[in-house]
Amino acid sequence: MALPAKLSSSIVTALLPTSSRKAVPPTAQEPPAPTAPQPPAAPAHTVHQYRAIWVSDVHLGTAGCQAHFLLDFLKHNESDTLYLVGDIIDGWQLRKGWYWPQAHNDVVQKIMRKARKGTRVIYVPGNHDEAARQFNGLAFGDIEVHEDFVHVTATGRRLWVTHGDLFDSVMQHARWLAYVGDSLYTVILALNRYFNQIRIRCGFSYWSLSQFLKHQVKNAVSYINSFERAMIEEARHRGCEGVICGHIHKAEIREIDGQLYCNDGDWVESLSALVETLEGELKIVYWTELRDPPVAMSRRARRSSQRSSQHANQSIDQAIPQDVRPTEPV
Repeated sequence: MALPAKLSSSIVTALLPTSSRKAVPPTAQEPPAPTAPQPPAAPAHTVHQYRAIWVSDVHLGTAGCQAHFLLDFLKHNESDTLYLVGDIIDGWQLRKGWYWPQAHNDVVQKIMRKARKGTRVIYVPGNHDEAARQFNGLAFGDIEVHEDFVHVTATGRRLWVTHGDLFDSVMQHARWLAYVGDSLYTVILALNRYFNQIRIRCGFSYWSLSQFLKHQVKNAVSYINSFERAMIEEARHRGCEGVICGHIHKAEIREIDGQLYCNDGDWVESLSALVETLEGELKIVYWTELRDPPVAMSRRARRSSQRSSQHANQSIDQAIPQDVRPTEPV
């Protein structure tokens, strides 16, 4: 009686000396099952936990906003309380022309997602988003709006939280000059953006040309010093032991006349935030390198995505009955 072909080949292979064994080809009836390629393991994200985080001067809606860096920062840092200390959305520039790329929308969605998951989000409007000040004391979803706020650290220190524009002499006495300065500042930020694109292509990290130029001007340094002292005096008048603000785009922590002055910086120049550790320590965090860089989409993939989106919109439009389609843009 003949043995099956598979069993015969196994016996022959086993009887051969080790030195003379050769691989026996599989039978045509049973080809070897191909092994499916395993996807690479996702990198572990290091997430830092803080009692509180302060960010300001994001200027969403402008080309100078470094939204990718802020989104990366929010992804890797969690807190019990997140303070948005003004100029989050730049209403001044949006009135001149609409600019809202996907990255800016992603930042808003990320903040709202944090609020839904339990982070207390407190929004203190600034001069560029001053329209939100009329909603003082109200909450939109899980985001509270306050004209200002008092934060108590883990060590019991009372710190007044405000944007700072109300104590800016230019904003209060020469508002037209503030608008002119904002336009010139936008030009400088555009130069800063192209400058950093060249740096990154050459393998260097982010560096703020605009901040460097600003700090070389003696009048600007004098203005910053007078602003800091005005903020400290107001905090003392309110019975607080220090102040946390933004507005001037210069991150700083220092003692002035026994009062603590903290500025969380911005996300168009310094790319910085103020954080309070679980032990109550305050420090500035700079986020000038992306931990998870956005995946660049090729032109072909981008065109394919746009065609798919257009096709989906056409399909939805065809599925809506004619009598219920809107007659005006919504």
